Amino acid sequence: MIKTLISFFLILITGFSLLKAQDAPVHFKFSTKKVSDCEYDLQYHATIDQGWHIYSLVKETEDGPNPTVFNFEKSNDYELVGKTTESKTVKEFDKVFEVDVRYFANTATFTQRVRLKTNKKISIKGTYEFQACTDVKCIFPPADNFEFELQGSASCPGAVTSATVSAPVASLSIATLTDSSTTKDSTVQAIEVESVDPVISEASSAPVEERSFWGIFIAGFIGGLAALLTPCVFPMIPMNVSFFTKQSKTKAQGIRNAFIYSISIIVLYVGLGLGVTLIFGAGALHSLSTNVWFNLAFFFLLLIFAISFLGAFEITLPSGFVNKIDARSDRGGYIGIFFMAFTLALVSFSCTGPIIGTLLVQASATGNITGPFFGMFGFALALALPFGIFAAFPGWLNSLPQSGGWLNAVKVTLGFLELALALKFASNADLVVQAGILTREVFIGLWIVIFSLLTMYLLGLYRTSHDSELKHVSVSRLFVAIISFFMTIYLIPGMWGAPLKLLSGILPPLEYSESPHGFGSSQNTHGTLLKDEEFGKYMEVNKNGIVHFKNDYEHALAYSKKVGKPLLIDFTGHACANCRKTEDYVWPDPGVTKLLNNEVVLVSLYVDDKRPLDPKDHMTVFWYGKERTITDIGDKFKYMEEKVYGQSTQPLYVLVDGSEKVLAPIRGYNPGIPEYIGWLKKGIENYKK
Repeated sequence: MIKTLISFFLILITGFSLLKAQDAPVHFKFSTKKVSDCEYDLQYHATIDQGWHIYSLVKETEDGPNPTVFNFEKSNDYELVGKTTESKTVKEFDKVFEVDVRYFANTATFTQRVRLKTNKKISIKGTYEFQACTDVKCIFPPADNFEFELQGSASCPGAVTSATVSAPVASLSIATLTDSSTTKDSTVQAIEVESVDPVISEASSAPVEERSFWGIFIAGFIGGLAALLTPCVFPMIPMNVSFFTKQSKTKAQGIRNAFIYSISIIVLYVGLGLGVTLIFGAGALHSLSTNVWFNLAFFFLLLIFAISFLGAFEITLPSGFVNKIDARSDRGGYIGIFFMAFTLALVSFSCTGPIIGTLLVQASATGNITGPFFGMFGFALALALPFGIFAAFPGWLNSLPQSGGWLNAVKVTLGFLELALALKFASNADLVVQAGILTREVFIGLWIVIFSLLTMYLLGLYRTSHDSELKHVSVSRLFVAIISFFMTIYLIPGMWGAPLKLLSGILPPLEYSESPHGFGSSQNTHGTLLKDEEFGKYMEVNKNGIVHFKNDYEHALAYSKKVGKPLLIDFTGHACANCRKTEDYVWPDPGVTKLLNNEVVLVSLYVDDKRPLDPKDHMTVFWYGKERTITDIGDKFKYMEEKVYGQSTQPLYVLVDGSEKVLAPIRGYNPGIPEYIGWLKKGIENYKK
């Protein structure tokens, strides 16, 4: 009898252990998000162990796995708004079920909106079920319970009509934001499954137009050419090429060795760019590019580099480390050639470091690893090209100018340019916090001083401590002086409100001025604000005379519903160069301005605005794998952009209707005016349908 009881308890304990093991692969957390006084989003966040999957809410075939299911207890105190939505699934052929399945790996988020019909505190109860599988086995945990406690409002009773309940709601607002694994909005995913509207499906699944990486490559190539002309690199060209040609038994061997040397340079610099990006993450560097402290740190770093270029001191790496690498270059063979390239990179750091650092930050701000790759590839290609070319044609070495004082002039010129560029990073920090210190007039004034001094230096009106006497001004030096003097003259009207479109995206925006229309102007607005008694106080007129809402999505959406126009969401940033280019080149076009003012409602949401939110607007969300509290304006809209539309780049333009359904393919940066007009008209046409 005792043995029987012991056996029974062992079986019972084993059963509970197995059940616990079965439950372990998937862990659910519940949270709520208040949408309005009477509406809440119930959120179910699932964390899934490595190797396990759970499945979509929609079962596509009878032979497939069991879907995830949420059941709600009926109550007169609330009603469900629309269907439960889910974060993005992976769709692929499953070898176990031998059909295509939609599943979640690592994380999943499910959202159900509810509308309360009472002013009391109520409990919403129900159960959820799911099937979890690996490649070799599946488990079917029993239904588990959930419960949410919500507080109603006096405005809730009788507020809902049968008309509003009957139509399924497909909202893309910030209130339906989903899990961090999402690459598209969960509601969009649900719309695609239900095939509600072909226009929405087309818009939501269309890829955002990528910014061209040719610009980054060209910028890197120009940076490489500038690095070639510095005292750290230029003297190395004839020295290294002569080494390859003299040490090689045949001309072909010399060319091959120089080619390997050039390839090594490219591999080293591209590896550096990708390494920095992979360590910090392209998305992280994109966020850093609008971070106040990062921009200030880079401002001081470039300031130090500029002072070094101007001759105050030399920045060098530890000599012991450089000597060790240099010693390895004597080993011979391909390894020795590689370490020769490594030595070049280290020795030239004081000249190439500022250029590389600036290039990496700008390229990584794309939020894509391809940016640093193209930028560093362009830089390394320009740096490596002379070694291969002169090795193939050694006679051309005689045509190279001799090293001398002109190299220091190049270095000093780069110092002035670094100084001007440093101000851009200080301006980014100032814009993000809206401190009003480095305004447009102050920035332009400082640039006028910098380029004036550069012009005088190039013309020989003064010398630095390392300069030799300038007996005459060379043609090349004169041409650079002309460009610098042109920049000085071009900048001056900017003090009185000139748009300075050639520098769009670099200078602070026109509205970020001590006087938005320049000194001496009595004009305070670009036109008359819309005299809407309810919404007029929330509107502004931007520098192009376009009426818009700024960082006020809720009122913009409400106004678009009132006037019966689509809402154009402009995800932008104070420190976003391409945003300024669109605003300076595309929006001022009469055709674009007319559409923006008459056919749509424009709202500009600044994702890098670090001013604090009102405490009552703080949001606790599940973002990047954990719960976070959003406390500033920029994070609110950055979260909205990433979670609803699956993008993290600016500018981003989204056209939606009153129920927040996407009307046209989501659009990124593209400077083409006809394309922008066509895109607007397509969205407006779909809205009217």
